[in-house]
Amino acid sequence: GFGYLALASMLNDEAVSGRVRAADDVGLDASATNNPLAPRDPHFAPRAKRVIFLFMKGGPSHIDTFDYKPLLQRDDGKPLPFEKPRVQFAPTNNLLASPWKFQQYGECGQWVSELFPNVARHVDDLCMLHGVHGTNAAHGGALLKLHTGSDNFVRPSMGAWVAYGLGTENQNLPGFITICPTLAHGGVRNWGSAFLPAYCQGTPLGVASQPSSAATVRYAKNDRIAPAQQRRELDLLAEINREHLQQTGPNSALESRISSFELAFRMQMAIPRIQDISDESPETLKLYGMDETVTEDFGRQCLLARRFAEQGVRFIQVTHSDTNVQWDQHSQLKQGHEKNALEVDKPIAGLLTDLKQRGLLDDTLVV
Repeated sequence: GFGYLALASMLNDEAVSGRVRAADDVGLDASATNNPLAPRDPHFAPRAKRVIFLFMKGGPSHIDTFDYKPLLQRDDGKPLPFEKPRVQFAPTNNLLASPWKFQQYGECGQWVSELFPNVARHVDDLCMLHGVHGTNAAHGGALLKLHTGSDNFVRPSMGAWVAYGLGTENQNLPGFITICPTLAHGGVRNWGSAFLPAYCQGTPLGVASQPSSAATVRYAKNDRIAPAQQRRELDLLAEINREHLQQTGPNSALESRISSFELAFRMQMAIPRIQDISDESPETLKLYGMDETVTEDFGRQCLLARRFAEQGVRFIQVTHSDTNVQWDQHSQLKQGHEKNALEVDKPIAGLLTDLKQRGLLDDTLVV
C-alpha cells in the first residue's frame, strides 16, 4: 500500500534519488520510484502545471462585474417578460439594472464594470466563461457543487483530483494547499479527498475568520522539541511501523498516519520559509496592495499563492470572506460589492502581473 512504499521512500532519500535518476536514465515513468506524489506524465502535452483558485465566497454578481447586459439597462424597472423562477427571492417581478457603469477593455473589447478597474487591464489574458449556471440555491449545497461537483454525495474536491492526477513537484509540501478556507457551508468537504487517498486532501493554512498574517498549518509547529530530536523520534516510530506493516500487511489508516508524520516534519521547515515574505521587494509588496490596509489581507494570500506555486504546489486555493462577510448581498448590493471588490481587485491584478513577469502565467491556470 501507499504508506509502506512512502515510508521506505521517506526513510531512504538517497536511495530514492538514485531510483529517480535511474528511472530518468532508462525512460521510466516517475511512478517507478514508488512515490505516489511523484510528478506524473499526463495523457497529452498540457500547458498548465498548476492551478490557483481564487474563491469569492457568496459569489460576485455576474451582471455587475463581467457580464454586461445592455438590454437590462434599457428595461430597468420593467416587469419580467417571463415568469419569475421559484429559486429567486425578490420583492417585485421587475428588472433591476446594474448600478455600475461598464466599458470595454483590451484588444478583445471585453466589457468590465467599474468594480474591477485593475483586473480590467488584464482582459486579453483572461477567458470569460458565460455558460456556467448553478442548480442549488442553498449556500452549503452550492459550495459543495462548485468544489466537488456534487451537492448530494461525498466526492473529492477539485484540488484533490489535481493532486491525485499530477502529484507534487516538491516533496516537502502538500500537493494541495488551501489558504484561509471557510469552515462553513460544507467545511472540510470543500477541500477533502473523499475516496481518493488521504495525501490528496487539501492542507489548510489558517482559516477565513482570522487574518492571513496569522495563518499557520495547525499542529505543524513544535516549539518543545528540537528538529534533530524530532527526526530521531520519527525514525524510531517509522522503524516500529515498518515492522508492524511487514507482519500485518497493508493498513490504510497506518499508512496515511506514517505519511502525515513525515510530511508534517518536512513542512515545519518549508512552510515558514514560504510564509516569510521579508525577501520580497517593496515594489512587489505594493503590487499586491500590501501597503494598504484594505487590500493587505487578500494581497498577502495572493502573494503566498504565487510563492507556493513557485515551490511546486499543484493546487492553491485562496479564499476571500467568511461567514459574516461575503459576496452574497441579500441587501445593500452597492455598498457590499464595492467594499468586497476594493479588497480583491488590486491583489488579483497584482497576482496576474507578477505571474506574467516571472513567466509563470504561461503554465498556471488562475480561476
